[in-house]
Amino acid sequence: MTKPVVRKLRCAVYTRKSSEEGLEQEFNSLHAQREACEAYIASQRSEGWVLVRDQYDDGGISGGTLERPGLKQLMEDIEDGLVDVVVVYKIDRLSRSLADFAKLVEVFDRNGVTFVSVTQSFNTTTSMGRLTLNILLSFAQFEREVTAERIRDKVAASRKKGMWMGGVPPYGYRVENRKLLVDEDAAAHVRWIFARFLEIGSCTELAREVGKRGLRTPRGNQIDKKYLYRLLNNRAYIGEAVHKGDSYPGEHDAIIDREIWDKVHAILTESPRKRAARTRAQTPALLKGLLYGPDGAAFSPTHTRKGGRLYRYYVSQTVLKHGAGSCPVGRVPGGEIEGAVIDQLRAVFRQPEIVVGTWKAARNHADGITEADARAALKHLDPLWDELFPAEQARIVALLVERVDIGAEGLNIRLRVDGLGGLAREMLDGGIEAAA
Repeated sequence: MTKPVVRKLRCAVYTRKSSEEGLEQEFNSLHAQREACEAYIASQRSEGWVLVRDQYDDGGISGGTLERPGLKQLMEDIEDGLVDVVVVYKIDRLSRSLADFAKLVEVFDRNGVTFVSVTQSFNTTTSMGRLTLNILLSFAQFEREVTAERIRDKVAASRKKGMWMGGVPPYGYRVENRKLLVDEDAAAHVRWIFARFLEIGSCTELAREVGKRGLRTPRGNQIDKKYLYRLLNNRAYIGEAVHKGDSYPGEHDAIIDREIWDKVHAILTESPRKRAARTRAQTPALLKGLLYGPDGAAFSPTHTRKGGRLYRYYVSQTVLKHGAGSCPVGRVPGGEIEGAVIDQLRAVFRQPEIVVGTWKAARNHADGITEADARAALKHLDPLWDELFPAEQARIVALLVERVDIGAEGLNIRLRVDGLGGLAREMLDGGIEAAA
């Protein structure tokens, strides 16, 4: 009498450990799980069970997510028909989430794969097995949620006591023995940032000055406008700990005096337009060094005050040297001539030939820029212009305009095509932002 042929069942062992602690040891938790699973597979050799060579391990990854390299590789092999049985040490090694496990079981069923737990005997192909599985997973998820609640409560209590609870320390501090300590070198930069913001009132301008100083974040990244906003609003600098919007006295020392903090936040509460208006008088004239008269002489910015009001003008050097009447166009109002130049620039931004020239100039320095990118960048600058600080407006005009000639018949603006390309790259990189 011949023995019935036993079909071979290819068994894949999956192991997981939530924390990285102990993984460097020669024999760790993953090895212990695998050893138990392989012994179980060996005990079922008479049923045709054979161990596959590939190993599916995830060390230091939570079971609350399916984004695990080892699990992903296992699911791919299942879809490719390379696995018949999935063996784990305990059910929660595969997943602690009932919803996630339902997705995995759906893949198992679709590919005819059986799921087996070494320490909790059941078979997912039966209704009783599924019921048992759901009960076990419900308790596993409940335990995980209770643990998470305990951790959140501990963090909240610790923050209320002003303790540092981990994470990336604020710029200007370092962590020693789970305590925030002032890093004097970086703290000096923080004090300068707060003091400089009080002087100029603009994060856009401040970010540019910070870049010129070569300052970087602790991770070596560029300090941009958004980073400065977070820094200026971080209450850790006045010695406080924050938890869910509430502040408590911290265990660490303050870097910034409360008086300076209050002055900075008095500025931050103002609208960007008000801050721009306050700094406008301190800003260089928009067309300084760019405006020329019909005789080729340069125009210089000047101003007068009458009745408490400031009146700005551009005056020809010919008039300044030889007196009134020496130049057909001797003096022009500052606001009017600047407005006329800006209006012409805005019209230029929409011209197809300018868009193409801008794209070609930008492409010489960045291959990935398309003509559509250049068009979008120039189009975006038009509505953004009024939101820019005067100093930023002056910088952009100097970048775009080579020369402005003024005569009896009007204006003639000579553009810098390379400047347009550079501007497009800045816009695409997010280097030009509204006043703040």
